[in-house]
Amino acid sequence: MSRLGDTISAIERVILGKSQQVRLCVTCILARGHLLIEDVPGVGKTTLAHTLAHVLGLESTRVQFTSDMLPADIIGVSIFDRDTHQFQFRRGPIFTQLLLADEINRASPKAQSALLEAMEERQVTVDGHTYPLPEPFFVVATQNPHEQIGTYGLPESQLDRFLMRVRLGYPDPASERRVLVQGERREVLERTPALLNAEQVLALQRAARSVHVAEALLDYVQSLIARSRVQMSLGLSPRAAQGLLRAAQAWALLGGEKAVLPEHVQAVFPAIAAHRLEPKESDGSADGNQIADGLIKAVPVPV
Repeated sequence: MSRLGDTISAIERVILGKSQQVRLCVTCILARGHLLIEDVPGVGKTTLAHTLAHVLGLESTRVQFTSDMLPADIIGVSIFDRDTHQFQFRRGPIFTQLLLADEINRASPKAQSALLEAMEERQVTVDGHTYPLPEPFFVVATQNPHEQIGTYGLPESQLDRFLMRVRLGYPDPASERRVLVQGERREVLERTPALLNAEQVLALQRAARSVHVAEALLDYVQSLIARSRVQMSLGLSPRAAQGLLRAAQAWALLGGEKAVLPEHVQAVFPAIAAHRLEPKESDGSADGNQIADGLIKAVPVPV
């Protein structure tokens, strides 16, 4: 897995001081999941998405989401051809391997809904015709905090389709100094070679799925999921449970492990659970990551 380690190192040369977040993002890709990067403007959300696409060697398209966007702007549209007297489907930007949905929560719910079928089934349906999307296919979306002007909250059905939500935060002083000295991160990215390609990414996804999962580990995953449904107003779905297991396998693969351990589940659990959990009214002020940490502490680790 030296190539995988080199890939992470290359990303970390562009995205400084965010080792944990970079590993989570690569884990999300290996687990065949979609990624939501949420934070204030200017901390490198879009740069991280571009870096993932470039270093992984994936074809990518960026779509800037706006309040006047329509589903056809993402999926494509059928146009009548006067020569053939037939409608011809013109594919939209969603037909790519990595779709960067920039500032996704600035688009209306109608525009956001254009991604639902694509994210779940990796296909789109237009005028009764179904078109498969490329393999692999990922949505990497960025969003600004909800309290900022001009944002729409993502509906629960959309949030549940994102395997992980990652927050970058401000850089530490040492990393920020390196940013100031080295200059624009895009210039660093231009000097960074692609280390994988689409076929290798697919092979790594298959390798992650082959990491061994013991019965006791499955019990542990189910216990975490069940506990969330008892403690939360909105607990974790079966889709989240499947994603948690895939992500734990991918995290184990990154560490060179041949079997999933409870600490692998714990490492990815907050990024998978925090954006899905809806606390009860009595816990309304609780942060999603704090709730996820509390669930980890509440569920016994198998021995």
